[in-house]
Amino acid sequence: MLKGWFGEKKTALAIWWGLDEKVYSRYHNIIIPSRNGTAQIDHLLLSQFGLFIVETKNMKGWIFGSEDQAKWTQVLYRQKHSFQNPLRQTFRQKKVLAEFLSLDERLIHTVVFFVGDCQFKTELPPNVMSSRLASYVKSFRSQVLTPKGLEGIRQRLSDLADNAPVSKKEHLASLHERHSSDVVCPKCGSDLVERTAKSGPNAGSRFLGCSSYPKCRFTKKHSLKPALSR
Repeated sequence: MLKGWFGEKKTALAIWWGLDEKVYSRYHNIIIPSRNGTAQIDHLLLSQFGLFIVETKNMKGWIFGSEDQAKWTQVLYRQKHSFQNPLRQTFRQKKVLAEFLSLDERLIHTVVFFVGDCQFKTELPPNVMSSRLASYVKSFRSQVLTPKGLEGIRQRLSDLADNAPVSKKEHLASLHERHSSDVVCPKCGSDLVERTAKSGPNAGSRFLGCSSYPKCRFTKKHSLKPALSR
């Protein structure tokens, strides 16, 4: 818990020093409600150049992963630890934010920012980084929001930050409920659909998969014994 808090504070400091607050409005640790649970965003930036979701990871050691893998690997002192692909976290955050603000998802950019003494040992997308966060954000220079649209979003986010409709406790309860669902994908909020394994040791067995495949590759064991009606 303390480690995560320190990482978020370090990211906030990088944002504070590297980005002009007159250009980029900043929101930290906001919980956004949606029809499929809630989403917590570590840091959110708003500017005429779009919105930027920043997911913070405070980790040391070597980091291995790819855009499509469900789990990434941290190697520290010869010990391997797996953790959820953070790009999948930002995928859902982006969908929830776009729905909440009634915005085109193309106006929202996602960033995964690693703090701590870590090294990437595999090639990762350009929006995954361990330095130069402000430079990456400032590389987006095309104006995509009008002053009127910008002000409307700013007001909506400020109201959310000042009068949060969902508490931290309620968010955690929503998170648990979402991961227990057989209807909604806990990663991106899309529908879960019944599928049948076509090959491998589990060929012929049924499972639930995300309807947004291959963008989202979430799967889970089928908890229903009888076949679903068609």
